Amino acid sequence: MPQNASGRKVLYVTLGCAKNEVDTDRMRALLNAAGFGETLDVDDADIAIVNTCSFLASATEESLEATLELAEGRAEGVRELPIVMCGCVPSRYGDELPEQLPEVAAFVKAEDEDDIVSVVSVVLGVEASAQGGGSALRTVEGASAFVKISEGCDRFCTFCAIPYIRGRYYSRSAEEICSEVEALLAGGVREIVLIGQDTGIWGSDLKGDETLAKLLTRVAEVVRPYDGWVRVLYLQPEGMTDELIAAIRDTPEVLPYIDIPIQHCSERVLSAMNRSGDPQQLHDLFRRLREEIPGMVLRTTGMAGFPGETDEEADELYDFIEAEEFDYTSVFAYSQEDGTAAAEMEGQVDEDTKLERTQRLIDLVEELGFSATAKHVGERTRVIIDGVEEGEGGVELIGHAWFQAPDCDGAVHIQSGEAAVGDVVTVDLVDSFCYEMVGKIVSEDEE
Repeated sequence: MPQNASGRKVLYVTLGCAKNEVDTDRMRALLNAAGFGETLDVDDADIAIVNTCSFLASATEESLEATLELAEGRAEGVRELPIVMCGCVPSRYGDELPEQLPEVAAFVKAEDEDDIVSVVSVVLGVEASAQGGGSALRTVEGASAFVKISEGCDRFCTFCAIPYIRGRYYSRSAEEICSEVEALLAGGVREIVLIGQDTGIWGSDLKGDETLAKLLTRVAEVVRPYDGWVRVLYLQPEGMTDELIAAIRDTPEVLPYIDIPIQHCSERVLSAMNRSGDPQQLHDLFRRLREEIPGMVLRTTGMAGFPGETDEEADELYDFIEAEEFDYTSVFAYSQEDGTAAAEMEGQVDEDTKLERTQRLIDLVEELGFSATAKHVGERTRVIIDGVEEGEGGVELIGHAWFQAPDCDGAVHIQSGEAAVGDVVTVDLVDSFCYEMVGKIVSEDEE
């Protein structure tokens, strides 16, 4: 007769982007509701769940290495540890994996992760039943939480495998999103970060006149009583409508922080990527955003070495980024991904050239980013406390300001004063180093 799930502990390993963090949190909440516990110690775990990333070949390799590392530890006899592989790798390579990875007890595609309780129960031979459920089921600890507003993608950029991994685009309902946001805020979260593969087109597949701008105002109404923040990531240039720009500008809870991954600026390269735009259109967009949303912070993404990219086009992207002086820029070397249209294109750029172009862009964006960070020195701003660390100089509070997206843009280091994780404190920014800032908590008398 199967034993009860109570007391069985799960080790969670999450790789990849913030969207995977949300998926892991959802699975954790479902398993917690069914009676399973959690551990951070592999030697104390009864089962391991590895939530994988397969956006790039390097991410797939990292996911496989992490899985095999757990399997090798099990093989050494420390403890029997069944492994469940979830997420993008099973979604992309599911049919091939059981034969190639006999070390893994079960594979769960991204669209099947809500069945994680039954999968884990079968693997462990225990009885468990999901309880609670609901769209707002989360286990976030800390002051910031990512909330997925959509899944999948319809863009089919020629370099990207996401539509084949995650499927076609679909929006979550505003009601479901707001219910999740409310539960997170009630649990202590103070910053809501809305994410998706293409957030700008949220609502286009729903009935009625639903738009991201309308969603932002609804989420802001939920956040307002908690004195919280709303941030939105992964907006495409075409998604920046008049309505959305006005919502970001005129809604105090929505941070004037805009993440627009351009990938490139050359019209020919963008067309080959199955994207639209040209340098002038992009310059006009960013000029308009800066004019209409004063003090706005901009993040973008650039790709080096796309098939057929010439030296002149590489220079064009470099000059564009230099002229725009983005606050934050992520740079990637093009990766030849199986199953994508770009992988079959002629004119594949050799690895040395790709790495040279990538490094040149990295050197540029670091110079620009460090300078943009330094410009905040002397400001007084609110900071959300994310953690407390013990260092050589004593206790240090680690937080982030409105112009720093959690987990990707640097942090504010506070070396004196008292606060707990989740607190929002007023801070004077007194110094910077690279993307990091040094702050001093302002006393109530000074505010």
